[in-house]
Amino acid sequence: MSVQRVVKPTTRKGKRVLEGREAEVIEGPKQALIFHGRRGSDTIRSLLKDIYSLKKPDAKLLSRKNDITVFENYAPLEDLCRKHETPLFVMGSHSKKRPDNLVIGRMYNYSLLDMVELGIDAFESLHDFVGSKIVIGTKPCLIFNGPVWEENDNFRHLKSIFIDLFNREHVDGIRLQGLEHTLSFTATPDGKVLLRSYKVLLKKSGCRTPRIELDEMGPRIDFSFRRSKLSSEDLMKEACKKHKVLKVTKKKNVSRDGLGSLHGRIHVGKQNIQSIQTRKMKGLKKTTDERKSEKLRKRPFIIEANSESVNNKRIRVE
Repeated sequence: MSVQRVVKPTTRKGKRVLEGREAEVIEGPKQALIFHGRRGSDTIRSLLKDIYSLKKPDAKLLSRKNDITVFENYAPLEDLCRKHETPLFVMGSHSKKRPDNLVIGRMYNYSLLDMVELGIDAFESLHDFVGSKIVIGTKPCLIFNGPVWEENDNFRHLKSIFIDLFNREHVDGIRLQGLEHTLSFTATPDGKVLLRSYKVLLKKSGCRTPRIELDEMGPRIDFSFRRSKLSSEDLMKEACKKHKVLKVTKKKNVSRDGLGSLHGRIHVGKQNIQSIQTRKMKGLKKTTDERKSEKLRKRPFIIEANSESVNNKRIRVE
C-alpha cells in the first residue's frame, strides 16, 4: 500500500489557490457548471442558456459537448466539476429513449452527493415573454407549492437541490424594494413539477403598503420526474454538518418555536398572596343593608356554636 504524497505549494499564487479551495466557516453562493451531454436539441440549448441567465454570475456555461453518462459512470463528471471548482452541475441531453433530458445534482468534496433526472414536457424561453427582465445577480424568492414536496423523498431532495441551485448570498434583512424576482415550483401528485418565473411589480395603492403584482417573465417549464440517485443518510448528515463557530450553545429553559419566537421559563419561589396590599376601593365596600343581612344569616350558626361549646364545658365539669 502506497501513501499518497502531499505536494506543498512553492509559490504564493499556488498557496492562494489551495487556501481558496479550503472549507469556509460561512460559504458564499455555490457555483454551478452548466453543460451539454453527448447530444442536444434546440430545447435543451435554449433551456441551459435560460438557467445560466438566472444563475449568473455564479455559473459557468460550457459550449462544447461532453461524452458523459452520469447514471452509468459519474467519475468523468466528478473530474469535470473538480476542474472548474463547481459543487453544482446542470447537464442537458437528448436521446430517442429520453428526449429533452435534464440532470441536476450536487457534489460533496467533489464526489457525487445526489442528482435528479427530469424530463421537459413543455418549455417557453425568456425571449418568448415580452417585457422588462431582472438585473443580473438578483436574489429570487423561492416558493414551493403542494404537499408533495414534504411527502415524497425524491421531491424532498429535489426541493433541496433547487434551493441550492438558485440560492444567493446570505442576507440578514429583506428590503421590500429588493424583492424583484420570484420563482414558483408547483409539485403535482402525478410527478410533475411546474416552474414559473415572475417579476415583482410594486404599484401605488393609496396607502403606505404598495400593491404587489406578478408579471410572468419566463422561463416557463413543465418537468416530469424520471430517475434519481440519492445520497445515504450518513453522507447527507456529514455534508450538512455545521462548523463549531456557527453552532448555537443551548441555553437552559430557553427555546424557540417554529416561527422563531423566543420562549423562556422562569422559576419563582412561593409567594404569600394573602399578605399582598391591594388597593381598597369605595365601590367595593358593603352597604349597611348588606352587612345586616350577612349578620342575620350568620346568627343561627353562631348560636349553635355557642350552645355546643357550653355543652362541652358541662361534660368536662361532670
